[in-house]
Amino acid sequence: MLIHPWDAPRDDAEWQAWLGVHDFGQLVVNGLDGEPPHVQPLHFAYDAERGEAVTHLARPNPMWPALLAAPEVVLSVVDDYAYVPGPWQADPDGPSEHGVPTSFYAAVQLRCRARPVDDPAEKAALLNRQVGHFQPEGGSARVAVGEVPYGRMLSGIRGLRLEVTGVRAKFKYAGTRSAQVQDRIAAGLARRGGPGDTAAREHLLRRRGA
Repeated sequence: MLIHPWDAPRDDAEWQAWLGVHDFGQLVVNGLDGEPPHVQPLHFAYDAERGEAVTHLARPNPMWPALLAAPEVVLSVVDDYAYVPGPWQADPDGPSEHGVPTSFYAAVQLRCRARPVDDPAEKAALLNRQVGHFQPEGGSARVAVGEVPYGRMLSGIRGLRLEVTGVRAKFKYAGTRSAQVQDRIAAGLARRGGPGDTAAREHLLRRRGA
């Protein structure tokens, strides 16, 4: 992923805060013997203090052999994206039809060292961390070994701890455009109101001067 200086996060806190609420991504694992990579969409819980993300996969998932053979993986998350028409980006002193269309998006790629979790008690603790992240208000029984309703299901999954060893983050939101052009883009996003437009507009305005 190409990251220009004007698209880079201001600091770790920026991408960590974003990742804390964007918790669905794709786990990418190198394939075996020249096969293409495995890509698994999944929910995960990221813990900035521990420097890891936790998730789990079904035991029959075909990516397990590849993951065990090469535990260096990438967890990729992309969201808050929007298409920006060319005229919105045109220079103020030029024809609007000469504007260059582009895409806005936020992306974080975590390079991780994967560690499978098979111990039943560790799996239960991992799952409770995930549920606690997604359901902080509660409402579900805790996972406990040998106890209903989830204890008997533990054997059907494997937990996965992803130790973060590197981060690439990007916030691509008109970072090199003039204030006048940024205002035009922000107005266009507000007026259009499509999926992702509100979040993209908020990033654009938040990152002015970054």
